[in-house]
Formats: sequence, C-alpha cells, structure tokens
Amino acid sequence: MIGVGTPEQRSEAIAGALAALRAGEPVGVPTDTVYGLAAGAADAAAIQRLFTLKQRPVDRSIAVLVTDLAAAETLVKLTPAARRLAERFWPGSLTIVAARTPEAPPHLGTNTTIGVRQPDDDVIRALAGPAPLAVTSANLHGGPTPSTASGVAELFPTLSLVIDAGPRPGSSSTVVDATGNAPVVLRKGPVPARQITEAFHDI
Repeated sequence: MIGVGTPEQRSEAIAGALAALRAGEPVGVPTDTVYGLAAGAADAAAIQRLFTLKQRPVDRSIAVLVTDLAAAETLVKLTPAARRLAERFWPGSLTIVAARTPEAPPHLGTNTTIGVRQPDDDVIRALAGPAPLAVTSANLHGGPTPSTASGVAELFPTLSLVIDAGPRPGSSSTVVDATGNAPVVLRKGPVPARQITEAFHDI
C-alpha cells in the first residue's frame, strides 16, 4: 500500500498506480464513495481481470470514471436531460447510463449503453486524467466493500498496488438510466431519486 498523506506520497502513489495501469494490472483506489478496483477503460484484458478478481458475472457491466464532461462524451451520447444531470451532480456520486458512441471500445458497458461518472476526489481524478478508468467497488461480488485500504489489500492480496487515502465508509454511487424520457434509478445511493427527477426535467 502507498499512502497519500503528503504531496510526495501522493505523487509516488499516483505514479505507481499509473505505471501499473499501463502494464494492464488492476489497482486498488480510493474514490469519493468507496474503495474501488480500477483498470484502464481501453484495456479489455485488464477489465476481464477485474471480473475475475471480484468473481463478478460478465453480464454486469462496470462503470467508467472520467475527469470531465468532454471525456464522458467520447464514450456516450448525452441527451439534453442527461447533460443536465451531469452538470448538476458532477463531480459527485451519480453514475449516468447513456447511449454509447460509435467510437467507444466494444468491451465497455452493454451493446447499447455505458455508465459514466466524474468522481469528486482528487486522487482518482488524477488517475483518470490520462485516460478514463473502468472502476468497480473493491468487494467480492455481492459482498461488503472494505472501508479501508488495508481491508482491500487483505481481500485482494494479488493486487500490485493499493492507494491508502483513509477510510471510505460511504455507499456506492447512485446509478440512473438517462436514455429515455424519464430517469430510471437502477441503484439507490447518495443522490436521491427526487433530486434526479427534478434536474432531469428542469427545462
């Protein structure tokens, strides 16, 4: 594990994680919600390793974390309503499921959609700066997510690197399908459904 208590440690942790990601190795990372397992979004083999690590069914797609709206729009086509959600809740704990662009890597999301999010955390945004990251909660499928980096390292001892940014006792992001005429909450989380509906329809 590498902590990020000082600027020097933060730089070392980010450099080490980026090197591991470039080498196709999943890493344990802090997000603004929970600890996650990350892989380069363009690296299909590395994402497959995430599925294997988590014992996650392959039909359960993994969200992509981006640094800004422009990066998201290389992967998904945001309707005006979906864009309002992004502008209202990003950076933050809302994952928006939108129609994929023709240029999006075929291994991301489903045949028609990809879930994207801009996290409100400097470390994970620095890691996603060079290229979007596929990130999933750092748990075994269906199990609890450790709130500490040491818990992640214990659960996944084969990880080459876990960044320790202190406890992350929060809950996973709210996930909303924004492809239709009304938002559909696919997973409840920190952002309430009422606020999503209000922002979606705020003309």
